[in-house]
Amino acid sequence: MHAAQIHTWGQAPTYTSLPSPPPPTDSETIQITLLATGLHRLVRSRASGRHYTTPTLPHTPGVDGVGRTPSGEIVYFSTYQAPTGSFATVHNVAKKDILPLPTDISPIRAAALGNLAMSSWMALRLRCENLPSDGFSVLIMGVTSASGQVAIHLARYLGAKRVVGVGRNASTLQALHLDESIVLRETATETDFSTLGHVDVVLDYLGGAPATHLLQSLQPSGGRVQYVHIGGLAGTEMVLPGSVLRGKDLVIRGSGLGSFGMGDMQREMGGLFEALVGWQEMEFRVEKLHDVERVWGEGGGDRIVFVP
Repeated sequence: MHAAQIHTWGQAPTYTSLPSPPPPTDSETIQITLLATGLHRLVRSRASGRHYTTPTLPHTPGVDGVGRTPSGEIVYFSTYQAPTGSFATVHNVAKKDILPLPTDISPIRAAALGNLAMSSWMALRLRCENLPSDGFSVLIMGVTSASGQVAIHLARYLGAKRVVGVGRNASTLQALHLDESIVLRETATETDFSTLGHVDVVLDYLGGAPATHLLQSLQPSGGRVQYVHIGGLAGTEMVLPGSVLRGKDLVIRGSGLGSFGMGDMQREMGGLFEALVGWQEMEFRVEKLHDVERVWGEGGGDRIVFVP
């Protein structure tokens, strides 16, 4: 088989020939042949050696993918906690870590969207409580990111009646299916949140100074706001004055592995893929796995999918 492997943190992976794993002999494991796997932001972060879930060297990147079982079934599989990442052509995967894929979603789109969509889905499904049954309002910080754009669709699917997006690129904001948008200024404190009004949920992919300024700008009379920290694209930590916590009705949580478990993820993935059926508003770039070193060095966003 072949796999991408990292031998030095921060360096691009190399395409390597390795012995194939022997077929599993127990009934709880199944061998899967890779069809597609995504180069998510999380994959790059773990490969840098700086993510809180970073494994040991040599490291095979990849946290999930789509493959074919010996019987021909197409399945989504997770390697988040497996010894070997998904950037390999053959995998022995625990049956509890696979999910039959709906026939209405192609392997390419499932591999591209699974991790991107999971962040907002898990935040809304498991990290928020008692959302208004007649529809709720959501503010997405970092909405122009790939994960942020998927979050628009999933928030509406789960009952949002108003979706507000915050991002730096004004033209991209205008092209998204948002009810309102706010342009994030280079200096976060210059961002104008005065017209925001009340929102029930904040899904934050930015963190740092933008998050601090947002929470300081919220009106104390608007009612409870559930803030969920998902990512740190702003590159800095959030420093929140105690007066904000005392003066406003805030619920602050994070969303990521640790705030929920692998079992929670596995139980939610079926519903997530059903929610993605028919959603075609994002394009992805498909590359061969043997070109991983070149593609990795090109940088770019998290919309690249590798196929064998």
